[in-house]
Amino acid sequence: MVEPSEFTSSGYFYSCYTVASRETEQFLHDHAFCHIFSGSHVFYKSGNKVVFNEGDSYFVKRNQLLRVNKYPGTNGDCKAISVIFDQKTLRDFSMQNHILAEKNHSEEELTLLNRNVLYNDFAASLLPYETDGESVSKLLTTLKVQEAILLMLHLDTKLKSLLFDFSEPGKIDLEEFMNKHFEFNVEIKRFAYLTGRSLATFKRDFEKIFNTSPSRWLMHKRLSQAYYLIKEKNRKPSDVYLEVGFEDLSHFSFAFKKAFGAAPTLI
Repeated sequence: MVEPSEFTSSGYFYSCYTVASRETEQFLHDHAFCHIFSGSHVFYKSGNKVVFNEGDSYFVKRNQLLRVNKYPGTNGDCKAISVIFDQKTLRDFSMQNHILAEKNHSEEELTLLNRNVLYNDFAASLLPYETDGESVSKLLTTLKVQEAILLMLHLDTKLKSLLFDFSEPGKIDLEEFMNKHFEFNVEIKRFAYLTGRSLATFKRDFEKIFNTSPSRWLMHKRLSQAYYLIKEKNRKPSDVYLEVGFEDLSHFSFAFKKAFGAAPTLI
């Protein structure tokens, strides 16, 4: 998958790992295509695990909170190329090609694309631009992104309703969403956006449902989950703190001791 936590323009990005890598959570603002040359990508989403392996191409729907691990393959590395599609690029493409924007009704967030040599060849065609150290012109980048769009429309027609749905997130069940995504360490305004609310409305609705502020609820929820993982699952604090939404081990340990009266290493 892609490397930065958020993208604001279309482009393509190469990644290579020689050891297993645990990503911090990512908010993907735009749609993304990814092809894996070697290794595997393991996504954790709402309690479910989704695995993509060497040779797979997959599509990620925009406006997603994601967590992914990358594992080297038998050749010792994990290589992938990703293409990002911003909304302006897709709007321009739809106008130029007279494609009607459609309302997407699919809840599928990660889509395994049909195995086809055309995906393999397209992904391979991007590697020289990413590995030879030469800068790529904006026009060439645009053409390659458009090629990716045409390829997906040709090989995976169901993606049309995903690619050209330009609507913003609608108002959804806040309680259900937060209970599924509290472990993601993102700003409150991002939670508000993803639940289809302004920040003020989100805070107001949140306090009506949970009888406390978002920040206090998140702290309690994350610490409770950490306690469960350490106490019941025999997990190490150093393995848990990132998973439950903390950035810093020392801050996690301080908050944990304040909440439960003992350091996480003593539970």
